[in-house]
Amino acid sequence: MAIGLTGAKRQLAEFAGGAADESPLYEYLASRAAEDDEVAGLLAAAPDSASPALLFAVAHRLIQADPIHPLSRYYPSLGGFDGVDDGTWAVFREFLLANADVAAEMLASRSLANNEVRRAACAFPAVAMAAKQAGGKIALLEVGTAGGLLLGMDKFAYRYQCDGGEQLVAGPAKAAVGLHCALDLAPGATLPKLPKKLTVAARAGLDPQPIDLSDEDELAWLEACVWADQPDRVRLLRAAALAQRKSPPEIIAADAVGGFDEAVSRFPAELPLVVLTSRTMGHIPDGDRAEFRSKLAALGESRPLWWVMDETYEHGLSAVLPGRDELAFAADGLTTLGLARPVAGGWDAVALARTTRYGARMTWLAA
Repeated sequence: MAIGLTGAKRQLAEFAGGAADESPLYEYLASRAAEDDEVAGLLAAAPDSASPALLFAVAHRLIQADPIHPLSRYYPSLGGFDGVDDGTWAVFREFLLANADVAAEMLASRSLANNEVRRAACAFPAVAMAAKQAGGKIALLEVGTAGGLLLGMDKFAYRYQCDGGEQLVAGPAKAAVGLHCALDLAPGATLPKLPKKLTVAARAGLDPQPIDLSDEDELAWLEACVWADQPDRVRLLRAAALAQRKSPPEIIAADAVGGFDEAVSRFPAELPLVVLTSRTMGHIPDGDRAEFRSKLAALGESRPLWWVMDETYEHGLSAVLPGRDELAFAADGLTTLGLARPVAGGWDAVALARTTRYGARMTWLAA
């Protein structure tokens, strides 16, 4: 069922407000689209699963395929350097409506995809902490892995810029992918101790709709889902995808519950297992989330297991560390990095940090 023109315009206006602090280009385009019957009509006629973000991803993909069009001048992801000006909307509108049939087809057949490689910088300290507790080598399973980029976190270089000018570095010195993350401290917190090296002896991913990053069309769509005036994210994404092609991880096409046992069977039984979820749990139905946690707890009875989660508190840590309402996503829009291990009668869980949407900043919490 389509959402209708009034609903589409409302969604576009809300999207513009949400983009205000992150994307001047998309804020402007969405606010103008919210006042335009023809452009908003594309979203209005799409299935109700479509969204303004999907509309702009479709436009991004179309301009990727026509990079000499004048609209590309406004897309930094394609080398454009013109900021928003009086001509931006007219060029965007003309281009999108000229490609309306293709855009409508993509809105009906595509879904948003995300594999934000910078989130590895937020997850790394927790995975490293689990590995230290495990005594060294680990197996790494990411649930909701998309294209599997976070599975390569042991091969990335990390630089954490701390308040006062101090820096923490980790990972190999000569890495194809270097990630930077601002790191500040909550009251009473101390800087985490990061190892120089993380040893992942086996890795695999689980996703109901995995992305094949060796396929240029799939990689281009993943890039198109990144906001066009955030070219650094696009560059990191492509660098990580190209590096991954040298040794791609196995990704099992299944959901968190249905494919969990098969994924675990891929790992040597003697390896401690770290299960990673990064902004995944909110996309899993409530009943399946509970069953997923039950599977983790049951497996933890037979082998060393840790769950590293970078999730909204409501969808992740709250189930194993209740009563921490100050961590609620609803309060400030931040996710919570947590580390949990099944123990007799429950979970041993800790909130480690608050993290931002794309992994550019984290606040380390007091123990």
